[in-house]
Amino acid sequence: MAGTVIRSFASPSAQPYSLAFDGRTLWNSDPGTDRIYQIDIASGTVIRSFASPSTSPRGLAFDGRTLWHCDSDADRVYQIDIASGTVIRSFASPATSPLGLAFDGRTLWNSDPGTDRIYQIDIASGTVIRSFASPSTNPRGLAFDGRTLWHCDSDADRIYQIDIE
Repeated sequence: MAGTVIRSFASPSAQPYSLAFDGRTLWNSDPGTDRIYQIDIASGTVIRSFASPSTSPRGLAFDGRTLWHCDSDADRVYQIDIASGTVIRSFASPATSPLGLAFDGRTLWNSDPGTDRIYQIDIASGTVIRSFASPSTNPRGLAFDGRTLWHCDSDADRIYQIDIE
């Protein structure tokens, strides 16, 4: 039945913020501990964790090989090697409060409540391809379903499906 909780487990720390799925495990960012955790989905146990590249880890996205992460204190987007937890490279976020992050197979999408905009970012250069106004005033999480972008907003308490074509 839709909406039925199948399973739950305790978060590895007190302020879980974002999740990404890599095909077999979950990744969780936590600004309270400034860490990124890899979690076994069967048991809920932490497989490993590593320090966030900066002090306020927010959005996470998996591109099939590496983890992408945005940080709202550093205003940066990081590409992270999942085997070592080291930063491969980074670039400035499009605006000053990056929170949500999603990967669409070619590009990253980033939501920013400071500008109330959603940005499409070229992963090779870190440049903005395009942006558009958020449907409401406090854009947060993003997810890509293979065709459309999903977005949640904490002021409106709504989830939006957005056509990006």
